[in-house]
Amino acid sequence: MSMRRAVWLLAAAWPTLAQAQQLPAPDKTAQGDLAITIYQNGQALVQDARTLDLAAGRTRQEFADVSAKIRPETVTLAGPGIGIVEQNFDYDLLTPYKLMEKAVGSVVTIVRTNPATGAETREQARVLSANGGIVLQIGPRIEVLRDDGLPVRVIFDKVPENLRARPTLSVTLQVASGGRVPATLSYLTPGLGWTSDYVMLFDEAKSAIDVQGWITLTNDTGTSYQNAAVTLVAGAPSGAKAFGRLGGDDATIDQPGTETGPRERLGDYIFYPLAQRTTIANAQQKQVSFLDVKAAPARKTYEWINGWLGADTDPRSASSVLKFSTSKNGGLGDQLPSGTIRVYMRDRKGEPQFIGESRVDAAPMGSAMSIRTGEAFDVKGAAVVVERKKLSARRWKTTMRYDFTNARTEPVTIDLAQTGLWGDVRVIDQTLAGERVSADRMEWKVPVPANGKASVTMVFDSRD
Repeated sequence: MSMRRAVWLLAAAWPTLAQAQQLPAPDKTAQGDLAITIYQNGQALVQDARTLDLAAGRTRQEFADVSAKIRPETVTLAGPGIGIVEQNFDYDLLTPYKLMEKAVGSVVTIVRTNPATGAETREQARVLSANGGIVLQIGPRIEVLRDDGLPVRVIFDKVPENLRARPTLSVTLQVASGGRVPATLSYLTPGLGWTSDYVMLFDEAKSAIDVQGWITLTNDTGTSYQNAAVTLVAGAPSGAKAFGRLGGDDATIDQPGTETGPRERLGDYIFYPLAQRTTIANAQQKQVSFLDVKAAPARKTYEWINGWLGADTDPRSASSVLKFSTSKNGGLGDQLPSGTIRVYMRDRKGEPQFIGESRVDAAPMGSAMSIRTGEAFDVKGAAVVVERKKLSARRWKTTMRYDFTNARTEPVTIDLAQTGLWGDVRVIDQTLAGERVSADRMEWKVPVPANGKASVTMVFDSRD
């Protein structure tokens, strides 16, 4: 008999089992007041405050509707006058598959219905095997239930004690005095996670951006969490693997911010509490807004980068770049958790059109940001080594020329970056003033006229 057929058979007996166990309705929960802290490494701290009716002395208490992936070794139960003596986590959930497996060696009732007359016949059968099919002993004969579409039901007398309709933690407590006792159950669990995404609408005419930040919550713990107060933590605590990097071109932090943001901190972690309580259903993705900024200053530019002092004579496109700030004044005014920014611009009809996406690393408030949205096929550049002259045993003078073309009908400014300037590399002559932005990088802003060309020349003094 196929496992699919077994599921069909067992489903017919489900109401009887539910009545026998007096299972709660599907939309009810045994959870209390929930507070959930979710980290970026797939771990979460669940704090479940319940009021317990306890007898004095040693007693057993069951906590249903905990995570099916609970880490039992992390469980704590805090309450006045109670202490944990022993705990067991029953992770075998009540399913047709498990019910049949647990019935091996036991006697069940097989009910067959005559399709022509509707008459039912019942037989007692011992379950011999549930490994890939159901093997029964009915009196002196051995029978395999067939997947032939005939109406057959299997009735069980009871549910095995170690099968639960919902994930359940069983705890033996030592209680000082009986009565209604407030208690908080806390535990760590994998299976709850969050990521951040940003939608950016760029208005080129106004040099401004609207930014909406979204948190995506995921839950595959096997349990739904009802009306929970949720706090998200940016940063991955040690002891578990963090989420991998997202796809797309990397956004850069041109200059890390030094402003203290408004978010609550704990050590080096930043908290993002959700404004409203929310329900995180099992096997669900939920999006919640956490950032909404209108008309923050931004500018569009083109970026062309040359590595080390080498030639790059085949013209290649400049990167299309949006630059903005996360500062309190003149920026987004917040710390940004790592995620993906998707950028849109309005077309002539006023409709937003997608122009690119890029990853952004976690950025402190006050950071200067560059978002690369793609390549500009009508703005190109090339690097030419005009001369490389040996000055001494280890010193060289290198003359570089950078040539740019612009096929657009308006002038553009290209942010030219020369990287690889390690050691004591110096610029000893230049046709355009530039700025050293880091130990290995200099930048120049090169204006290129509409439908025109521009060239700049730099002379570098370097050592081997």
